[in-house]
Amino acid sequence: MPTKERSILVEELERKLDSFDPDERMQALTALCEKAEAGEIDLPEAGTDINLHCHTFFSYNAYSYSPSKFAWLARKAGLAVAGVVDFDVLDALEEFLAAARMLGLKACAGLETRVYVPEFATRVINSPGEPGISYHMGVGFPKAELAGEQKQFLLNLRDTAQKRNRDLMGRVNQHLKPVELDYEKDVLVLTPGGNATERHMCFAYAQKAKEIFSDEDGLAKFWSEKLGVEIEPLALPHGRKLLDAIRAKTMKRGGVGYIPPDKGSFPMMADTNRFILACGAIPVHTWLDGTSQGEKDIEELLDVAMSTGAAAINVIPDRNYTPGAKNEKTDNLYHVIELAEKRHLPVVVGTEMNSPGQKFVDDYKTEELSPLVPVFLKSAHIFYAHSVLQRKSGLGYTSEWAKKNFNNVAEKNKFFERLGIVLKPQSEDTLIGLSEDITAEEVLEKVTRTS
Repeated sequence: MPTKERSILVEELERKLDSFDPDERMQALTALCEKAEAGEIDLPEAGTDINLHCHTFFSYNAYSYSPSKFAWLARKAGLAVAGVVDFDVLDALEEFLAAARMLGLKACAGLETRVYVPEFATRVINSPGEPGISYHMGVGFPKAELAGEQKQFLLNLRDTAQKRNRDLMGRVNQHLKPVELDYEKDVLVLTPGGNATERHMCFAYAQKAKEIFSDEDGLAKFWSEKLGVEIEPLALPHGRKLLDAIRAKTMKRGGVGYIPPDKGSFPMMADTNRFILACGAIPVHTWLDGTSQGEKDIEELLDVAMSTGAAAINVIPDRNYTPGAKNEKTDNLYHVIELAEKRHLPVVVGTEMNSPGQKFVDDYKTEELSPLVPVFLKSAHIFYAHSVLQRKSGLGYTSEWAKKNFNNVAEKNKFFERLGIVLKPQSEDTLIGLSEDITAEEVLEKVTRTS
C-alpha cells in the first residue's frame, strides 16, 4: 500500500478511537496494534516523558480523547508512564488499562473530585474564591467495579456533581436567554458516560448560540453583551477565550449562576481519603501554584492532608513557569517539590488536557523542568508499580502488606520505584495471586526473572 494511503488509513483508525461506541474503539485499537506489529507504524522505545493527569471524554477532554486514544498517543509519543484522571467517575479505568496492556505501555488510572477541608474553612486553597474547598485526587485505583460503601460513595460523587450542574444551568439559562440548554439534549450528548462537567456546558452554550445567531457579528455582539467583555471574532464559535469567558462570567465566583458552596456541598477530605484507601488507591493532595492563602500555608495544609491519609501530591507543571523567565510560581513549584521529597510524597504530574491549548505532555527539556525530571520519573514508576501490584494481588502501596514489609516510607518508595522500573507490561501477570507472606525482595526477584 502506498505511503500516503497507509497514512490516511491510520488517521481514520485513530479518529475511530474517539467513537462513543466502545466496540468501534476496540476494533480500531486492535487494527492499529496489528499494523504496529507488522512494522507499518513505528512505536518508539519508552523515554522519560510522562503524563499521569489526563482527563478523558468520560469527564472532559478538550480534544475529545477516549481512554484508548490517549493510551495510543502516549505509546506513539514514547511516554515512560501514562495515567488518566476523570472527575467523579472511574469510567475510563478498565478501557485505559486494557489498551495500555495491548500497547506495552506502563499505566495507572485515577479520579479527581472536590472536597471540603474544615481546618481551612476561612482560607482559599486551590478552588479560586472558595474557602475550604480543595480539588483532590486518588491515583492507582485497581478496578472500576466497586461494592458496598465504596460503590455508594462513588455514585454520590457523580450524582451530586450532576445535580449541581443542572441547578447551575437553570440559573445560567435565565441570564443567557434566548440561548438556553436542555441538559439531556444539549449537554449529556457530549459525553458517552453521562458524566457532564461545567466545561461541557460551556461548549454546549457556545454551540447553541452559534445555532441561534448565524452571522458572526450578531454572535460576537450577543456574547459581548451577556458576558460583559469584548469577544473577538477569532474566539468564535467556541474558541478557548470564549469558553473561558463563559465559565468565568456565568459559573465561577462572581458569575450570574454561581452560588457559594457550603460544607455540605462536597464530601469531607477525610471521608474521601477513607474511600480512596478502601478502594486500594493512593490519596493525593492537589497543589495549584502556591499563591492562595491556603497554599501559602503549605506545611500546615500538608499536615492536615497527610493526617487523613494523603500519601502523594499532584502538580501541573505547565501552569507554573514561563520558559526562560524565573517568577514567583516557578519558585513555588520548586519549593513544593522540595517539601514533597522531604516528606517522601510521590508526585503526580500531567497537563490535564481539559482546556483547549493544553499540551499533550510537559516540555521536560526546559531549563525550569529538567532538574525535576528525576523526581517525576521516580514517582511515576511508584504509581505504576502500585497499580499493578494492587490490581493483581492486593499488595499495593497503601496495603496492609506494605505496612508490614517496610520500616518507613523512604524504604517503601525505593521498592516501588525499583519494581516500576523493572516490571514490563507484558509481564504483569507474574504478580497475580501473590501471597501476603511474600517479601519485597522476593517480589523483585520474581519480576526480574520474567521481565
